[in-house]
Amino acid sequence: MPEESVKASLLLRVIAKLLDFIIIATVASTIPRVGYLAGLIYLLISDGLFDGRSIGKKVLKLRVISLPTGRAGNFRDSVLRNIPIIVTLLLYKLPFIGWLFVIVVFLLEFLLMLGNKEGMRLGDDIANTKVVEG
Repeated sequence: MPEESVKASLLLRVIAKLLDFIIIATVASTIPRVGYLAGLIYLLISDGLFDGRSIGKKVLKLRVISLPTGRAGNFRDSVLRNIPIIVTLLLYKLPFIGWLFVIVVFLLEFLLMLGNKEGMRLGDDIANTKVVEG
């Protein structure tokens, strides 16, 4: 991994993800049913776009990198690192308890980022990636 890679701040990562969720929510509400699926697909591949950047990360100048290579994340990395979020959003559709899965998983992801010196969340551990500035 390149020496100049600086771990992205938690605040910038949260804002970048919120920007991505705004895009997803806009698409999902504009085109019912198909929009939800399109949003999930975007979320799966988003970190493989724009040289390891989702739209939110691109705006905030963040990048996903592969730890083994130090290079920008690709579509495979993006899919692997976003599986926990996708599964959570699918479980959200369960009546009565879906929201509970969302709270638990997002809280877990947040706590993992806080507790990991590299700021890695569960998805980063799965994909062997991390988010850096740049």
